[in-house]
Amino acid sequence: MSTPSRRRVALLVETSLGSGREILRGIGRYARHAGNWQLFHAAGGLADAIPHWMKDWKGDAVIARIQNAETLEQLSKLDIPVIDVLGVCENQFPLVHVDDIAIGHLVGRYFVQRNYQHFGFYGIAGENWSERRCSAFREECGEVKTFHELSIPRRPKGEAPERFQQVQEWVRQLPKPAAIMVCSDQRGLELLEACLSEDIAVPEEIAVVGVDNDAALCEISDPPLSSVRGGHFNVGLEAARNIDLLLSGEKMPAKSVHIPPNELIERESSATHAILDPIIARGVSFIRQNLASPITNDLIARHCGISRTLFQKRFRETMGQSIREFILERRVERALVLIRTSNITLADVAERSGFKHQEYLGQIIKKSTGETPGQIRRSSLEPSPA
Repeated sequence: MSTPSRRRVALLVETSLGSGREILRGIGRYARHAGNWQLFHAAGGLADAIPHWMKDWKGDAVIARIQNAETLEQLSKLDIPVIDVLGVCENQFPLVHVDDIAIGHLVGRYFVQRNYQHFGFYGIAGENWSERRCSAFREECGEVKTFHELSIPRRPKGEAPERFQQVQEWVRQLPKPAAIMVCSDQRGLELLEACLSEDIAVPEEIAVVGVDNDAALCEISDPPLSSVRGGHFNVGLEAARNIDLLLSGEKMPAKSVHIPPNELIERESSATHAILDPIIARGVSFIRQNLASPITNDLIARHCGISRTLFQKRFRETMGQSIREFILERRVERALVLIRTSNITLADVAERSGFKHQEYLGQIIKKSTGETPGQIRRSSLEPSPA
């Protein structure tokens, strides 16, 4: 019985971005299950041309993020199936890509449900995927008080400090509180840095959500960045499945396949509803910044410059709960993040979250989630389905 020939597939997908790595994971998953694939990966970023080894390469197909006209021209000369997984360049190749419109609507619904009245979008000028996300986000926001857009080219003219000053000026002039969607996590970090430099509280004055859920970028930002898991793993899986169809002499179901987003991962950058009272927003920001320390109502009220009685009254009217209830919820949230994403001891988790000791932390976590901190940590270590 003859052994079927291996399918030699080149991957022109950058590894510098979380989205690219997720696409490669999806392709790799399909290739392992297929069993007869041999992958050739051009490591690095999005180059201006195909790698030199492809000039004499005897392969069967290519999956590529086609970023520019030169790469497109060179791939067009290959007499083998090609699938584009980026969609920046209009071309003759089939496309498998995340659904930018669905992503924009998802973030819009998320913010509308949190009662925001001022919205904004920070994107990349001239990039069709960024423009689609902005358009869908604006549409989902509906009739709002204000909508503000800032789009800067990927390689704008001028020095980097000048570009950063443009972002600073934009966030400074936004009406507060505002809900901002950022086209990608990379731009999200820049926006959060601008807010920090302008002493703008996030999320109390500006709430921010990015796209791609690049965990490394999201976790190093200050505060950690909420982001949409766009579905890039499934893009890779679907692109590989359709390459198999094309190599078998079949047609793809459609020339353009759009993969819906997985979910919105909420982190601190958007973990609040719109707080219309600026005094309460200031108090909430103070609470978030001092969760690990003893916090009293007197201390918060003094920071906000009003009496404790008045602050307590306005806080309940604005937030719908007492200060004590709010502080406990935030401490539980922080503890759960530390339990799930770090390997520090539970005693350290308790200290960093503002709980008096590890035993009290365990009681509160068990009451809130139905699981002990140890059970939560063990389950977080188990691989989750893509």
